[in-house]
Amino acid sequence: MRAILLFFIIGFSVQTWAQKMPASSFIMVLGVAQDGGYPHMGCQKNCCKMAWKDEKLKRNVVSLALVDPKTKKWWLFEATPDIKAQLQDFRKRTNEVYPYLPEGIFITHAHIGHYTGLMEFGREVMATRNLNIYVLPKFKSFLTQNGPWSQLVMLKNINLIELKADNPIRITENKITAFTVPHRDEYSETAGFKIETSTKKYLFIPDIDKWSKWDRNIIEEVKKVDVAMLDATFYTNAELGNRPISEVPHPLVTETEDLFDKEDIAIKHKIFFIHFNHTNPLMWNMLIQKQVLKNGFNFAKQGNIYY
Repeated sequence: MRAILLFFIIGFSVQTWAQKMPASSFIMVLGVAQDGGYPHMGCQKNCCKMAWKDEKLKRNVVSLALVDPKTKKWWLFEATPDIKAQLQDFRKRTNEVYPYLPEGIFITHAHIGHYTGLMEFGREVMATRNLNIYVLPKFKSFLTQNGPWSQLVMLKNINLIELKADNPIRITENKITAFTVPHRDEYSETAGFKIETSTKKYLFIPDIDKWSKWDRNIIEEVKKVDVAMLDATFYTNAELGNRPISEVPHPLVTETEDLFDKEDIAIKHKIFFIHFNHTNPLMWNMLIQKQVLKNGFNFAKQGNIYY
């Protein structure tokens, strides 16, 4: 019975999904990499060499789709620099049964990997009309008051919808709750999202400085959901050779594993690491991947769905 339950929590490839479409809302992973994607610009190290040579190894910047089969609507989480490829990928993986554009986009914060894809909706490319963009208050002000984003607002290419932290909103049968997490908030606050469908609850925190800086207990938050997609930018603190890792604080994969070490295996199984820097061996090293799985944790895979 446990094996059967884990199959649905862990997710499965789109090839299997194409044969049997979920009847209820589900999550699809459209990207798993840190803001620079994989392979990473300028990287000629071993971690990226194989991906430069083999297109199949390429991974997009972190992004999710929330899909409602009943209404044939979907929503995007994050507007990444890879958004063009991600929209096309979603269209292909879902056999073109959904609109090309999502009903709206939920964005966590104003770092380049999470919002700069908005430029594709301007007059130079798609010239969309009132595409709903869901953001927290400081982020809304940033987009409204600073070009080129303000032009998207002025021309009504996008329609900014202000979220209130910890106040859920409903979209069809689903519920989305934004909350704030501590991060390098130069231009906006940083959000995480709790996504609730009729069958599952998901936690999405692609960026946070450290779990200890948060005013909530990450262990207790994971216990409240079925799937927790958590910041795994770095595996260890020895990955960056050109600058101190303290300049870009994130919870190390090993730190998160240690934090959950004494928890039941069922709690660990809920965690799916995501937002991998190109230096993170969990992105490309099968031995590390097997070790993380052996420790009871999971890692998100581009193209997998969860319901």
